[in-house]
Amino acid sequence: MKRLLSILLFTLITAALVRAQGTAPALPIDEDTKLITYKEVVQQAGTKLDLFNRAVEWINKNYKNPADVTKVRNPETGLIELIHRIELSYDEKGVSRSAGIVDYTLRLELKEGRYRYTFTNFNLKQASRVPIEKWLDKSDKAYIPAWDNYLAQVDAYTKTLIESLKKGMEPPAVKKSDDW
Repeated sequence: MKRLLSILLFTLITAALVRAQGTAPALPIDEDTKLITYKEVVQQAGTKLDLFNRAVEWINKNYKNPADVTKVRNPETGLIELIHRIELSYDEKGVSRSAGIVDYTLRLELKEGRYRYTFTNFNLKQASRVPIEKWLDKSDKAYIPAWDNYLAQVDAYTKTLIESLKKGMEPPAVKKSDDW
């Protein structure tokens, strides 16, 4: 819970800074899918099962209802898939208001000595799902400057979650024996 609060605080601060600048952050776009995609292979000591267990522990610590957000948990293949959401906000006369909810997919692929994370499929939840890549098009007739702020919030939230994931995937500290 503390981590989610710190993520939210970080997101709000970053959004305020971007709002002051008035520009959208440079977001990673997958060349094949043309979707906003955060992807990295991280070298990490451990067997596939060790990494799987660390990932499950991280999920349990970082999500309110881990069983609900997790769509796939397969220790044999080393695959975990989550669908979760980011709540966007905007400031109206000093009061934070909800601007909508963006769903995203997180895919964790675990192998001996490494894992890969992929954050993708960011969609604004409405009557029909709207890919947030639409917000990148400043020539769109519907474009509003607030879209840059929303993209910055998604970027900050995702980067904070990635850092948290990397820390959670580290091997546990070896406890010294109290042998006397």
